[in-house]
Amino acid sequence: MTPSVAPAAPAPALPPLAAPPRRARRALLWGALVGLLLVAQTLLVLLSLRYEETRAQERTDEVAAAVQSEIRRGVQRVLQGLQALQPRAGDEGDDGAWRQNAAALLRAQREIGRIELRDRAMRIAVAADSPWHEPLFQRLPRSSVDFEAQLACTAAQRAMAPAFTPSQFVPMPGGLGVEVVDACVPVQQAGQLVGFAVATLMLPELLETVRLPESARRHELSFVEADGTRLARSGAVRGAGVFVADRLIDLTGAPLQVRVDAAERRPSLIPNLATALVLGLSAGLFAVVLMLVRDTRRRARAEAALAEALAFRKAMEDSLITGLRARDRAGRIVYVNPAFCAMVGFSPDELMQATMPPYWPPDQVATYQRRQAERLASDAHNPPSREGYETEFQRKNGERFPVMVYEAPLVDGTGHHTGWMSAVLDLSAQRRVEDLSRQQQERLQATARLASVGEMASLLSHELNQPLAAIASYATGSLNLLAEADAADVAPTAGVGAGAALRRPPPSPDELRGLLRHATERIAEQAERAGRVIKSVHDFVRRRHQAHELIGADVLIDSVLPLVRLSARKSGARIVLDIVQPPPRVRVDRTMVEQVLLNLTRNAIQAMEAHTPLAERVLTLGVRLLPGLAADAGAAEPAAGRWVEFSVRDAGPGIADDVAQRLFTPFFTTKPEGMGLGLSLCRTVVEQHGGAMDFENLRDAGGQLVGTVFRFSLPPPPQRGGRAAPPVEAATGAS
Repeated sequence: MTPSVAPAAPAPALPPLAAPPRRARRALLWGALVGLLLVAQTLLVLLSLRYEETRAQERTDEVAAAVQSEIRRGVQRVLQGLQALQPRAGDEGDDGAWRQNAAALLRAQREIGRIELRDRAMRIAVAADSPWHEPLFQRLPRSSVDFEAQLACTAAQRAMAPAFTPSQFVPMPGGLGVEVVDACVPVQQAGQLVGFAVATLMLPELLETVRLPESARRHELSFVEADGTRLARSGAVRGAGVFVADRLIDLTGAPLQVRVDAAERRPSLIPNLATALVLGLSAGLFAVVLMLVRDTRRRARAEAALAEALAFRKAMEDSLITGLRARDRAGRIVYVNPAFCAMVGFSPDELMQATMPPYWPPDQVATYQRRQAERLASDAHNPPSREGYETEFQRKNGERFPVMVYEAPLVDGTGHHTGWMSAVLDLSAQRRVEDLSRQQQERLQATARLASVGEMASLLSHELNQPLAAIASYATGSLNLLAEADAADVAPTAGVGAGAALRRPPPSPDELRGLLRHATERIAEQAERAGRVIKSVHDFVRRRHQAHELIGADVLIDSVLPLVRLSARKSGARIVLDIVQPPPRVRVDRTMVEQVLLNLTRNAIQAMEAHTPLAERVLTLGVRLLPGLAADAGAAEPAAGRWVEFSVRDAGPGIADDVAQRLFTPFFTTKPEGMGLGLSLCRTVVEQHGGAMDFENLRDAGGQLVGTVFRFSLPPPPQRGGRAAPPVEAATGAS
C-alpha cells in the first residue's frame, strides 16, 4: 500500500540558498520512513514465523511431558504388580498360587513379556510368559542375557528397592526381535530377603500403552539411546524431525530416553505474508508518528534531567567534607571543590592559576615534584595504587597538617584519559583522637595489670587454704605422735588401776616410723599440690594454654578423697561413691579439675553442717556417661564419643531462688568468711575445658527440699582410628 500525497499548500518564498537544505532534510525523513517500514515489515514476518515455530515446539514439549508421565505411571503399575506377587508367609513352595497371580498380572498388563521368581542366589525358581505375545526366550536362551538382570538384582538387594537393566535386544521367531528391559524387585518376608521378582518389559508395548489426547496423535513416539539410535517406536505417523522433544525416564540403574517427533514441518511463508505486510505497514506508519512526537518530548525531558543532574552533582560536591581535586595530564589543577579550598585556605582561582601548588611545604617542593612526575607518568591502563598515600600539606597561614590522598584516572565520555582525580582527607582531627586514645590505652593497661595482680592474690589466698590446712593437720598429728612417743619414754611402765586400763598404749618404734612416714608423704604431697595450684592459678589468670593429660575419672576422685574425708570426718558426714564401671577417661588439666571437685565437696559438707541431722549427712560423688552416641565395637574405650558428667550431691537445705540467680557471680558469697571466688572459678575452669556446669535443688515426693546436686560435664577424649574430638584451647590474652 502506497500512501497518497495530497497537493502541498503554497509555501512562502524562501531565499534560493535555503531550498536545497530543506529538500535534503525532507528526503532524509522519507528515506528514514521507508527504511523503518521495511524493517518493521521484515521483523513482523520473522516474528510471526518464529511464533508459529515456537507454538509447534511447545505443543511437542507438552506431548513429551505427557508421554513421560504416562510411561512413569505404567512402570509404577508394573512395580506395584510385582510387589503384589511377593509370596506371603506360609506360601513357600506353593508355585501354583504364584503362577495364577502372575498369569493375571500378565493378562492385565500387555507390556510385561515375562515374569520370573528367583531365589537369593538369583536362580530362576518359577517363570510365566505373557499370553499376548510369543515367548521371549525361544531363539535365545535366558542364560545368555541374564548377566544384566543379575547386576540389577544385586543393585536392588543393596538398596532394597527396585532396579532396572539397560535395554537388550531379544530375537523373536520370523527374523524379528524386540527391545526389552528387566525390572528386579526384592522379595522380603518378615524383613528378610528371600528372593527377587524379575519382570521383562517390552519397550514397544510400553509405548503402545501410552494414552494421549486426540490432539497428540500427530506425533511419533520412540525410545532412543544416548547417541540417537532408535530402540522402539509407536504412532500412526512418522516424525518430520523438525520439532523434537526428548525426555528422560529415570529408572534406577538404567534411565530411558523417550523422544517425541512431530509430523509438522516448518511453517510456510505464503499464508502469513499478506497479513504481516498489512500489519507491518500500519504499525510502521503509526510508530513513525509516535516517534516524532515522543522525540520532542524526550529531548525536553533529557535537557531538564541533564540540568537537574548537573545541579545535583554541584550541590553534592559542594556539600562534601572531603576535598576533591582534578588535574590535567600536565599536573595543573583544573577543578577543586569548596571543601578542598577550606582545607588549604586558598581560593579556586589561586589554585588553578598557580604553576606550582601553593599548599606544598617550601622545604619539600623538590620531593613533591619528583613524586608528582612519577605518578603522572602512569596512564589509565597502569593506574597508581588506589590504597592512597599519606603526605603533608601547608595551609595559607603556614600551618602544616597531615592528609590522605586517593587518586584515580580521570576519563571523559569518549574513553580518553584526560587527567587525574584526587580525594583528599584531612587527618588532623584523627591524629588528635589517636593521641588521646593512646594515652587512655596506656592508663587502661596499667589498671589491667593492677587488677590481674589483685585477682591472682585473691585466687591464691582462696585456693591455697585447703592444701595448707591439710599440711597443718598432718604436721599437728606428727607432733602429737612425737609427744606420745616422748611421754612413753619418760614413763615406760604401764600404770595400774582404771587409768592405766583406759590409756592407749604408745606406738611401737616401727609403727611410729610408719605413721610419721605416712604423714610426711602427705605433707609433701599437699605441698606439691599447693605448688601446682599456684602454677595453675597463675596460668589461669594469664589465660595461657594449660597442659592437659588423659586420666581416668576414678583417679581424679581418688586424688581428692583424702582431703574430702578429713572435712567429712570433722562434720560427721558419710561419703558415697557412684562411679560408672569401667570408669571413663577425660583429657583435662588435672590440678584445676581437682580444685573444682574440692571446692564443690567443701561447699556440700558446709551446707549440711548447720541444718542437716547427723544421720542424714551423706555426700555423694558420682561419675556417669551422658546419653549420646554409643561406642563403636572397635573403639579404644567403651566411653569413646560420649561426654562424662561429674556430680556432687549433698543433703543440705538447698539454695534459695535469690541466691541462685547470683550463685556464679564473682565475689558474691553467703559465708561471713568467704570471698565469693570458688564457684566462679569452678565454672570458668569447666568452660575452658569445653564443658558446662549447673546445679539443681532436689525435692522429695512432698515437694520439700532434700538437698542440692552440682554437675559439670567434660568432653570425650580423642578416639583412636577415628575423628578426634575438637580440642579445647584455653583463652589467650594480655596479662
